[in-house]
Amino acid sequence: MKVAVKIDEIRQQVREWKQQGLTVGLVPTMGYLHEGHGSLIKKSVELCDKTVVSVFLNPTQFGPNEDLDSYPRDFESDKELCQSLGADLVFHPSVEEMYGEDASTYVEIVSEMPKQLCGKTRPIHFRGVCTVVSKLFNIVNPDKAFFGEKDAQQLAIIRKMVRDMSYGIEIVGCPIVREADGLAKSSRNTYLNEEERKASLCLSRAVKLGREMVEKGEESAEKVTSEMKNLINKEPLARIDYVQAVDGVTMLPVDTLKKGVLVAMAVYIGNTRLIDNFSVKE
Repeated sequence: MKVAVKIDEIRQQVREWKQQGLTVGLVPTMGYLHEGHGSLIKKSVELCDKTVVSVFLNPTQFGPNEDLDSYPRDFESDKELCQSLGADLVFHPSVEEMYGEDASTYVEIVSEMPKQLCGKTRPIHFRGVCTVVSKLFNIVNPDKAFFGEKDAQQLAIIRKMVRDMSYGIEIVGCPIVREADGLAKSSRNTYLNEEERKASLCLSRAVKLGREMVEKGEESAEKVTSEMKNLINKEPLARIDYVQAVDGVTMLPVDTLKKGVLVAMAVYIGNTRLIDNFSVKE
């Protein structure tokens, strides 16, 4: 497995692979990799001849009071995981390599879509996501790119960007990976102390409750999300950002739970913001 820090290195290697007729998968990450990221790498290795993992903590998707400076980092561990799962190339650029001193061009979806859910409290977040992912697509030129369904709004927005910008890239969504007790895997879980870690299980319990209500035939988004909120609010360390049902493609609010609807949440446990969701399957 190779590690590249320069854009030209990536382009040269991918060009060689493409000349050999090989397919290329891209797994974009911000580092501090866990089993959730690992599932994306495994899927890319399974479906593509070559796999590139980008490890880049992207500053443009963090707001002024967010956790960019404290976001966990461990590139040596990241490399080991990538190698163990069969990745062929890790792209680990500096901020200067990715953006330069005078970068002032952004990619942004100008609609209500990125203003929903996480976008209400993180107004510049998805502009930063679209910009860095667009840059990675231009640099790596992958055939497929792999993203986790835990970040469901991000996944929907990237799919929209790919359609709108005519990228010839297949976007592959991969299921949420959970701890044994149900907590969705996240790099931010490391922020939680022992008491907060126990409290965080209210998210997965709320997902389980909501899913069970839907399976029993409940179609009212208001009823399901209200019960989920009631469960979360019983946890003293929890503070709800949102619990909402939206169309799984447009991210716009819905009243009726039917196939394709996303029920998503963001909840603060202490100072740590965690997200979780489920989709209505039938």
